[in-house]
Amino acid sequence: MGDDVLGRGSRRDQEIVLVDIVDDDDHDDVPAVRRQDSLYVDATRASGANHRGGQEESWARTLRLAFQCVGILYGDIGTSPLFVYSSTFKDGVRHPDDLLGALSLIIYSFALFTIVKYVFIALRANDDGDGGTFALYTLISRHAKVSLIPNQQAEDELISKYNTGKPLATLRRARWMKELLETNRAVKIWLFLLTILATAMVISDAVLTPAISVLSAVGGLKEKAPNLTTDEIVWITVATLVVLFAIQRFGTDKIGYLFAPIILLWLLLIGCVGIYNTIKFDTGVLRAFNLKYIIDYFRRNKKDGWISLSGILLCFTGTEALFSDLGYFSIRSIQLSFSFGLVPSVLLAYIGQAAYLREHPEHIANTFYRSTPNVMFWPTFILAVAASIIGSQAMISCAFATISHLQTLNCFPRVKILHTSRQYSGQLYIPEVNFLLCVGACLVTIGFKTTVIIGEAHAICVVFVMIITTLLLTIVMLLVWKVSIWYVALFFIVFMSSESIYLSAVLYQFVHGEYVPVAMSVFLMIVMTVWHYVHVKRYEFELEHTVPRDKVKELLERRDIQRVPGVGLFYTDLVQGIPPVFPHLIEKIPSIHSVLIFVSIKHLPIPSVDRSERFIFRHVDKEEYKVFQCVARYGYRDPMEEAKDFVDALTENLQYYIRDVNFYTTGGDQQIFRSTSYASSIAESFASYEKHSGHAVYAEEMLTPAESFSEHTKQLSGRSKHFKQFQVENMNMQKMEKVQQEQQAILREMENGVVYILGESDIVASPHSSLLNKIIVNYIYSFLRKNCRNGEKMLSIPRSQVLKVGIAYEI
Repeated sequence: MGDDVLGRGSRRDQEIVLVDIVDDDDHDDVPAVRRQDSLYVDATRASGANHRGGQEESWARTLRLAFQCVGILYGDIGTSPLFVYSSTFKDGVRHPDDLLGALSLIIYSFALFTIVKYVFIALRANDDGDGGTFALYTLISRHAKVSLIPNQQAEDELISKYNTGKPLATLRRARWMKELLETNRAVKIWLFLLTILATAMVISDAVLTPAISVLSAVGGLKEKAPNLTTDEIVWITVATLVVLFAIQRFGTDKIGYLFAPIILLWLLLIGCVGIYNTIKFDTGVLRAFNLKYIIDYFRRNKKDGWISLSGILLCFTGTEALFSDLGYFSIRSIQLSFSFGLVPSVLLAYIGQAAYLREHPEHIANTFYRSTPNVMFWPTFILAVAASIIGSQAMISCAFATISHLQTLNCFPRVKILHTSRQYSGQLYIPEVNFLLCVGACLVTIGFKTTVIIGEAHAICVVFVMIITTLLLTIVMLLVWKVSIWYVALFFIVFMSSESIYLSAVLYQFVHGEYVPVAMSVFLMIVMTVWHYVHVKRYEFELEHTVPRDKVKELLERRDIQRVPGVGLFYTDLVQGIPPVFPHLIEKIPSIHSVLIFVSIKHLPIPSVDRSERFIFRHVDKEEYKVFQCVARYGYRDPMEEAKDFVDALTENLQYYIRDVNFYTTGGDQQIFRSTSYASSIAESFASYEKHSGHAVYAEEMLTPAESFSEHTKQLSGRSKHFKQFQVENMNMQKMEKVQQEQQAILREMENGVVYILGESDIVASPHSSLLNKIIVNYIYSFLRKNCRNGEKMLSIPRSQVLKVGIAYEI
């Protein structure tokens, strides 16, 4: 076969296709197949992706999901009443009506940012059911080429889950936005930096959320044991945090069934206590629904009122975790449980506390427990500790998922990622990160000692992530959604202006504690930026120095090259071309395996890739060399298989590829169409072959109505008059025998053993590069690389089957 042929393994859920030879001169209205480098475009697309966040579902399932998401999503935001008032009135309540002003700010801030922005707008900007800042970035990157790594392929866009529809190229603003993102490198870099800043803030928040939540809950012990000192409360909190992080290794699915009832009881409790306090102390606090009290609050307190916004915004902490964990639930279930479960309970709690403080303003430092009836103290305390742990669990899990996603973008050093649940792929545990989060949370608790200072640090993470989410949502509205420009402008002006006011209030108190998450985020950004920068430079270097086709042919035809029995899987980042480390290997060891496959592991900006669409293949030069190039495509939530399972899947799909390129390519531009009447012809042909040759055709070699053919095919919308059926019954019997021999040869070599060849490139800065580049590459990156996990460990490759090839690159 020709060396440009590319194919893919079978797709078992689609109908059989028919081959048609299209004459472009006769059918100008039928688009011809375009060649993308050495790869052809696949067009056997599924009819559409089902999105977990927006698929139709029964009310029974909605109610069940609504109950479950109470435990997973609302622990963090549901425990905010523990510390909002104490963080808002750090110097005490100066005027009774200040409580009405603060309560009015809480009500309308909660409604504007949490309900309107996140629950009814942001949740619809999901990436095939996944939410969060990272998901917004991947959604944008699917509609515009914003990735800094030049490994985009046209074949990727034809994966069934890649696109939900065509970009709005007909709209002028969509075309303008797409062109701006794709052609302006500075915009690409800023978009990338904003995304990793938001993810860094989320990871930093996973340090602060456990600290402030658990410390607030444990602090209630002072009500029953007033002799406890602040240091003793701190050390009890530290012990609780250690236990919290220690149980992460077991996974949330082991205790997940307990979460929803606990949080439901917690919300019911704080709601009932809120009603009790409102009736008992002051029903007049309901006047806070009047916006007039917000105006009076700022007029009376001026600068101090503006500064107090850093405490008010803590009422909507946890919204990013709510958005990020969307993948486990549906939009309707979240909106239902949020609107009728969380919102009434939390607002009643804030209203009840304000009513209590109207009579007891001196209890502002510990409002929550002081406003709880004595008879309910111990149940409240136990539920508060449990709810704070569950809320912390949500942020920790969010941090694990974020780091896993960053690793797929090559933005984070390689770390060990464990999947704690066989049922839910998104439940992860990262030992190294878990240890660092635990140390960070304990140090923050010991260093700050009070929830007021930790709350100030917590606030900056919340507001930064919200602002970046607003920017990304605006791009999504312009590029992806069919939204009027006036709605986009209204959204941007309202949320960016209000969030900027909150940000200014937070930054004013920077030295009081906000510097801690900023320092952590800057450190994480440096790590992520350096790692990604070097990876991009290395990829560009390898792409620039790919081995020319003539050189590959010359190497394969050398007489001194020995063919070693077995299969060699040569891992490379390049998805097109042969890496420069290959001739380096031939020079040192003049031998190659009988079957050599260049394997590229590629992560796409989608949550998952169906197994039937995972592999694409092509021959490298002549067919008899048995040298292939394979791209294995994964989504950012797809777990990597064990090495043996990966080889089995690769072998199976390679068998399909060998069959397809022999039977269904006849030269020239070809189109492949779907048909439901094709399977019988295939079966008759193989039955005829069995009858005349005496050789059995194995079941897995038979074509079924679910299988697709080669990657160079393209689905057309033209009518039947534009094609002629390919007559399968006249297939050449010799070609069938040849295919079977090739497939059996591959299986024999697999039985002889598989060797995993890893190119270990030593990256150094060029002597003529800048001082900054030398510091980044020779010191920072070198340190990170030496202290992260090796490639064979990440791929779960047995050490006895690994062959490493070292080479130095100067970038």
